[in-house]
Amino acid sequence: MQPLFAQWEIVKQLNARVPWPFPEDGVHIFYRDAALPAIERGDEWHWMLRLKDDPEAKIIGSICLKLQGDVNRGFWIAQQWQGRGLMTEAAAAVTRFWFEELKQPVLCVKKARDNAASRAISLHEGMRCISETEDDYVSGRLPTEIWELTAENWHSRNRRV
Repeated sequence: MQPLFAQWEIVKQLNARVPWPFPEDGVHIFYRDAALPAIERGDEWHWMLRLKDDPEAKIIGSICLKLQGDVNRGFWIAQQWQGRGLMTEAAAAVTRFWFEELKQPVLCVKKARDNAASRAISLHEGMRCISETEDDYVSGRLPTEIWELTAENWHSRNRRV
């Protein structure tokens, strides 16, 4: 995962908490010190993405959910796998988990306004942009959008027949 994640095109529109240049052991440190303790507390869920037709192959991305804070979901996918609908599929499964299993009332995400791929996923899910601001990203201070999807809207779009 380390070589896929530690690329400028992947991290430039991530929150400024991500160090750049990315340390050689950055993935290990993140999971050891932040993600695994949050998972153990029941505050976060993290999934590694692999291809369905080759589940033993390398990780191609990651997606997470967080109960705490005002941003509930984050994700990234390696450049060579972008534009194939894979993150859209993963986001749909994780969003279903958020509303059906965790029974949360609203899912909020934050993104750099110019992150067209992330914006497309939000639009596909029926999210709406509720505010605009600025925030600090690895690449600097950028215009930012806050998006949300309510459980009511998600359920109305995803009724099982």
